[in-house]
Amino acid sequence: MELSPRSRRRLAGLALLFSAVSLGTTACSGAAMGSAGSGTAQSAPAATASMEPGMAMGPSQATSAEAVTIHISSSAYSDPGPVAPGATVTVMNMDAQAHTVTADGGAFKATAPAGRSVAFTAPATPGTYPFHCEYHADMHGTLTVR
Repeated sequence: MELSPRSRRRLAGLALLFSAVSLGTTACSGAAMGSAGSGTAQSAPAATASMEPGMAMGPSQATSAEAVTIHISSSAYSDPGPVAPGATVTVMNMDAQAHTVTADGGAFKATAPAGRSVAFTAPATPGTYPFHCEYHADMHGTLTVR
């Protein structure tokens, strides 16, 4: 059976998460996750999300059907495809330098340290949300909420 590129990325991300959780080096807590605010494209920026060493991601957070992942590799974002309003968006930074996923209109912001993953909540309002990296002006992407 041939897997689509998106399915291969998701499987690779889950494998990486599973191995990190098994080693006890990855963490995610509800307090560390950002929020999209009021859900409008012009809402206030969310709290910066981060992962703490030594804490494990719970099964409901790791396997949510609505969860999507934005991979960062070679200073480029992968396309997460459309996401549901309020879905958990994981940012997996596979680079050796930190990056951000910052909505141009301020609806969300997540800072992903080098080699780490973070998560934020997608806006509640359907729409197209362009985003960029605050550290690297040539990095741009779009999150589509439907």
